[in-house]
Amino acid sequence: MHIYVHVPFCVRRCSYCDFSIAVRKRIPVREYLEVLLQEASTIAENELETIYFGGGTPSLLPPEAIARLLSELTSPRRTPHAAREVTIEANPEDVTVESARGWKAAGINRVSLGGQSFDDTVLKWMHRSHDAARIGAAVHALRGAGIENISLDLIFALPEELQRDWERDLEMALALRPNHLSLYGLTVEPRTPLDRWISRGATHAPDDDRYAEEYLFAHRRLTADGFAFYEVSNAARDGFRSQHNSAYWSGKPYMGLGPAAHSFDGTTRRWNLRAWEAYRRAIAEGRSAVESEEVLTAEQRELERVYLALRTEEGLAITAPYRSLPPLTAQGWMEVRDGRLKCTPEGWLRLDSIVNEISHDRAAH
Repeated sequence: MHIYVHVPFCVRRCSYCDFSIAVRKRIPVREYLEVLLQEASTIAENELETIYFGGGTPSLLPPEAIARLLSELTSPRRTPHAAREVTIEANPEDVTVESARGWKAAGINRVSLGGQSFDDTVLKWMHRSHDAARIGAAVHALRGAGIENISLDLIFALPEELQRDWERDLEMALALRPNHLSLYGLTVEPRTPLDRWISRGATHAPDDDRYAEEYLFAHRRLTADGFAFYEVSNAARDGFRSQHNSAYWSGKPYMGLGPAAHSFDGTTRRWNLRAWEAYRRAIAEGRSAVESEEVLTAEQRELERVYLALRTEEGLAITAPYRSLPPLTAQGWMEVRDGRLKCTPEGWLRLDSIVNEISHDRAAH
């Protein structure tokens, strides 16, 4: 089993964020633990392979709260997997020597650090609560506590007027010697501060050409430093791929806890109430936190299988001839290796259209 725990609380909303968060000056730790553990009590007694604390900002919870959650989730009725991966997403400003030691003692063995940029002007524009220096200090504190499995998040393809130096950001990230990097192109989501800024002309939407240029540059630079892109947005050194996220991409079942968390059992996808207060009331009143569910058709499952396979390094097993394959390979977007169809970095930039073409080919057979 793979478990995702959503911690919705944040001290502010980032300019690009449309996630399910609750901005709070005071984090309601006791209330959160009560309802989360009540929901967790319904989980089946299965072997746990991965646990992932995402958000929101899970690092706003005190280490003792994380310890209690992990103690309950890994109780004797759930057999711990020998190589269990336990991840917490953290903002750099929340990582101290004390918090890092507390996470390590609680059972955290992987940290996904939301650095986003090493440019203080950019961080301020993003509404981040940390400065660039805090990222290095956080990495140092984590290593001092014995946590070596560290991932860094970076956002690329920012508006041109910010004059962000993407090459410099990558070099500064690599200088910290992380074992994993997640690179996300800026997207404009409805009803976010960024969306409002663009609508009134205060800034500009991301540029497609620069998006491609920066994405391909990152591939070249990280590959030269010993990283392998094992998924469209994720690169890792040997032995440090995210086990939890890889479970999503391989279509394995998973369980989501907390507001807006999603679960999947192989055929049915369920998602919880999005707002923290609605979720809290439902659990406190003994009602289900599930807002809705969707039973996937055979056609939907097949499309999802193709999409997930092509976004990973492993690619898609070739089981039939594809009419679209010759032009896709001729343009350098796809390649065939070991009987599998795989996207090149240039192909990953066109993933949605490639999946549509491949899926139409499969339907024809």
